[in-house]
Amino acid sequence: MKSVILAGGYGTRLSEETTSIPKPMVEIGGWPILWHIMSLFARYGHNEFFVACGYKQEIIKEFFHHLYLHRSDLIIDLASNSSEVMDARSPDWRVGLFDTGLDTMTGGRILRLQKHLQEEPFMVTYGDGLSDIDISKLIAFHKSHGRIATLTAVRPPARFGSLYLDGSQITGFSEKSQASEGWINGGFMVLEPEVFAYLDGDSCVLERAPLEKLAEDGQLMAYQHSDFWQPMDTLRDKHLLEELWNSGMAPWQDSVS
Repeated sequence: MKSVILAGGYGTRLSEETTSIPKPMVEIGGWPILWHIMSLFARYGHNEFFVACGYKQEIIKEFFHHLYLHRSDLIIDLASNSSEVMDARSPDWRVGLFDTGLDTMTGGRILRLQKHLQEEPFMVTYGDGLSDIDISKLIAFHKSHGRIATLTAVRPPARFGSLYLDGSQITGFSEKSQASEGWINGGFMVLEPEVFAYLDGDSCVLERAPLEKLAEDGQLMAYQHSDFWQPMDTLRDKHLLEELWNSGMAPWQDSVS
């Protein structure tokens, strides 16, 4: 199943990083967050990607264009200007990199990819969020209900830790984790081709009219994921993800190669 990654936004809330690079290219542990997301899909056998680019899209294209070279050992013959690859370590992914417009909205970016997706179900997620979601279980859930669309409902990360109180006495502390109440759209969607009937032009925001109409029509289901999910909206979020990676216990870490 093909995976669409929405990677065209300006990333204004992370302007400390995104003045020079697009948000999906901000690095966690020396690799762009886009790479981490793609590695998660590939871990479950889904290695064909369509990246919907926009802001500073040339940087994403250059990264993947030169990736084979950068991840290989080379012998270069300067006299003949030839090279020999000795040890290629690139993954067996097929990556489509499409300029879907600078100001195109999320639904419009997906619509622009319609001709490449053909008449098959496909996955969609955002280029700035990490999770330990089981992609195979997500797809199995989608197939089980027969509706047009599934999105992953997640618990938003709690911003602060908690105190345990006995009257006025503090008896313990709880580290920050996923919030215990409320669900939000965490991306990691599975969509049938019928979804294109709900999309209309570059100004179409997927999260508004299309998803609202799908819900109204009884065609939108939620795969509930209560475990790790973390967006990278701010510099604080980036530092949190870096800390998890450097600790060696990042929940998504097994998926990255």
